[in-house]
This record gives sequence, structure tokens and C-alpha cells, in this order.
Amino acid sequence: MVSRRSVLLTLAATAFATGDLQVFAAGRRPDPIKMFDTDNDGTLDLAETKKAASALFAKLDRDHDGTLDRRELGGRLSARELAAADPDHDGTLTLDEYLAVVEQRFNAADPDKDGTLDAKELKSRAGRALLRLLE
Repeated sequence: MVSRRSVLLTLAATAFATGDLQVFAAGRRPDPIKMFDTDNDGTLDLAETKKAASALFAKLDRDHDGTLDRRELGGRLSARELAAADPDHDGTLTLDEYLAVVEQRFNAADPDKDGTLDAKELKSRAGRALLRLLE
């Protein structure tokens, strides 16, 4: 009978030998810097953040009407946050309105005001709030 431990050890040895450690990362949340850092500088700037947010907006806009309603937002914004981000009070966010919220959250997550977010800043409460609009 093969034990669970021996199976895991075999998988670990194979992954280590082949350099394929993604097997063990499957249960973890992906690293947002690796996902969105297009210039590979180890941080996220506002342009990279808005690019990721735009891609998510397009994915969430299931009815392709150019707006996100409460249902499409899927809990990324509370009712109060949605109302505050919706200047025309139509109950939806356009891409520009969504990106305005992203920019506000980016600025809140950047306490040193250097224009970039590192891993530590993304782990803050403000950083996690921003990531909800990107992932």
C-alpha cells in the first residue's frame, strides 16, 4: 500500500528535479506582482494596475453593454462604494468610472507616494481592497 506521504515525496522530488514547482503553488493565491508587472521591475505602477483592471472589467461585463452592475461586480464593491463611484446614479459603472475607483484605491495603497506598489503595500488593507478590483 502506497502512503500519502510517499506520494507527496515522489511528487516533490519530481517537481524539484524538473524545476516545475507550479504543482505546489496550485492551492495558493497567485502573486499579483508576477501577474500584472509588465515591466518586470518587481512593483506595480498605476498604468499596470489600470491595464489589469481594464482586462478584468471586460471579463466581468458579461452582457457586453460597456458597464458593470452590482451583479457583474460580484461583491468587489459594497453597495455604498458602488453608489459613491457612480456619479450619474444609474446603478452601473462604466470603464472610466471603474478605473477612477482603481486609481483612488491605488493612491490609498501607496502611502510613500512613490507611484509604485510593492508586495508589502499590496498586503495592506488598502492594497487588498485594490486587488479585489484586479483579480
